[in-house]
Amino acid sequence: MNIVGIDIGGTFTDLVGYVDGKIVTSKTSTVPADPTQGIARSLELANCDPNELNEILHGSTIAINTVLERKGARTALITTTGFRDVYAIGRSNRIQAFNLFFKRPQPLVPRSLTFEIPERVLASGEVLETLDEKAIIAIISEIQAAGVESVAVCLLHSWANPSHERRVGDMLRQTLPNIFVTLSHEILREYREYERSSTTALNAFVGPRVGGYLKRLETYLRSGAFGGKIHIMRSNGGVMSIGQAQEQPVSMMESGPVAGMIGAGRLAKMLGLKRCIGFDMGGTTAKSSLITDGAPAIETGYVIGEEADGQPMQLPVVNIVEVGAGGGSIAWVDNAGGLHVGPQSVGADPGPACYGKGADLPVVTDADLILGRINPQRFLNGGMPLDKAASERAMLNKVGNGLGLNAVEAALGVAKIADTSMSLSVRAVSIHKGIDPRDTAMIAFGGAGPLHAIAIAREIYIPQVIIPKLPGTFSALGMLMASWRQDFVQTFIGRVGELSEETVNKVYAELVSSAKEQMKRDGISETEADYRFFADLRYVGQEHAISIPLEETAQLSGDTSEVRKRFDAEHDRRYSQSAPTEALEVVSLRLVLTAARTDNVAEEWLSRPWEPEAEAEVGSRDVVFNDASKPLKTAIYWRPALPAGFKLTGPAVIEEPNSTILIHPGDEVVVHEAGHLLVTLAKQSEE
Repeated sequence: MNIVGIDIGGTFTDLVGYVDGKIVTSKTSTVPADPTQGIARSLELANCDPNELNEILHGSTIAINTVLERKGARTALITTTGFRDVYAIGRSNRIQAFNLFFKRPQPLVPRSLTFEIPERVLASGEVLETLDEKAIIAIISEIQAAGVESVAVCLLHSWANPSHERRVGDMLRQTLPNIFVTLSHEILREYREYERSSTTALNAFVGPRVGGYLKRLETYLRSGAFGGKIHIMRSNGGVMSIGQAQEQPVSMMESGPVAGMIGAGRLAKMLGLKRCIGFDMGGTTAKSSLITDGAPAIETGYVIGEEADGQPMQLPVVNIVEVGAGGGSIAWVDNAGGLHVGPQSVGADPGPACYGKGADLPVVTDADLILGRINPQRFLNGGMPLDKAASERAMLNKVGNGLGLNAVEAALGVAKIADTSMSLSVRAVSIHKGIDPRDTAMIAFGGAGPLHAIAIAREIYIPQVIIPKLPGTFSALGMLMASWRQDFVQTFIGRVGELSEETVNKVYAELVSSAKEQMKRDGISETEADYRFFADLRYVGQEHAISIPLEETAQLSGDTSEVRKRFDAEHDRRYSQSAPTEALEVVSLRLVLTAARTDNVAEEWLSRPWEPEAEAEVGSRDVVFNDASKPLKTAIYWRPALPAGFKLTGPAVIEEPNSTILIHPGDEVVVHEAGHLLVTLAKQSEE
């Protein structure tokens, strides 16, 4: 079995494969204009012939970047008469109550391209007003005249009865075959009109760009003799076929970062860590996720962008908190003399000043180079020598001169601000969730993660940091561990204990039927399938629900004691209180269908005994840690040469082909028997 995982980030394209019985890797610059060029280059660098591969797994930030940059298709929205402004009005909550410059989420579809059609379906699924097809014909003419590239259709209560929505979709696809059409019931069958409208609009907005990219990717791979499977990472931590990804690109919003968290979960389970925090720092953003019992949390309420003004998406997503701070985040000084880092990034082209492509904006990577933390001759295993003088010029011109600082002082300020900014994402998945970070460990990866993870861990008192093997390409490795997964949901409201078992069984039967259709399309056999049923429950009177696993439908309609026990315990765990005497209500029924991988080569490799290279000489150089005027003479190690059981105490820099690890003074490192680095932070005062 020859398999390859390819992760396209904003700055680098990473590859990890298991080919002819060994792990292969590569890392190359992303080509924003045509990411398939980066994929071709990564395969070439890893000496992978696509024609000899059985499977390619792929994750990309193209979908989420399309939304954040608002570079999607010209999109129209069709909805029920009287509900034209649901998407624009959104929710009335003001998350940032004291922000004088607070802005509401800006719809991806302008009101001028939002159309109403006469029709009405009740929440029961009953048709109150038949569909006016003449109105649809008129709207299609307007859409065509407006130069629309994509259409989102979200009719009221189509989650209960999608017949009207299907007819609108048929008419659009027949009349305008070149326009991307998204029907809300094909994406999700849940209530909440605003979130459902937003999710449908998101899919339509990114559809043409993402779909076009995936078609080019498939054409490139199939143009040779590649006949294997092409799987795309989903935001829920599973994978889907490339065909489904072209129809539902909204499902791959977080496809790249999620893979790394899946890998971190597998590693945490292998190391016996009950609770840890996955931390991924790349070139554009830093991501964090709480991992419990080897699995990151999955939530259905997710926002693309900032929580206050981002775009809501009502699909299962691994709970990842991102901040706009990465290796390529730009350092800048405001008019009042305040130093900032990010959220703007230089991306892959032209990249940091040190890349020597003519850029004059200092970024975090430039700061790390100036501070002596990065070896300019070993960057990307020596494949991209860095220009330290260019970094110093950019740092002085854009930061240092204006603040009266030399290049080293300015670089240290940039690094510290970046660390503080990134610590916010770690706090969001730990302290803000009621988790004491002192009871966790951090698994750090990404090209820049191991450089900054220990400083971030120290700031919030995380006692241990684990640097896995291949940290610089770890997200691509995580793809090799992801199972095929589909989530099916149907809104179904009623009191627990008062539901008809026959009715509950009917809804689950419909979900199973949809699941089997998807399995057939994706070539998944029944013997591979694992069906898991859930019910979204809440106390009567609450707004939001919690998913609780079910073994049988009778747990909702017969003896409900076990479901009640589980819900109360989960509610208490999340919110530190429960109400065992309050009535329970079901909101939605869910089916999670997975097909485990037939191989476990990546997971097996994670635990495989470490075999070091030939012994390498230990060097040294001056590195700045906390005092710009007092650099420390620091030992430099080559990680591939460190044997299992090797111990060292910081300060130290551990270099490897695609990443660099910064060990602070007093921190202790042990090389795990499988080659992972276990870093125990020096004890510090908490006052």
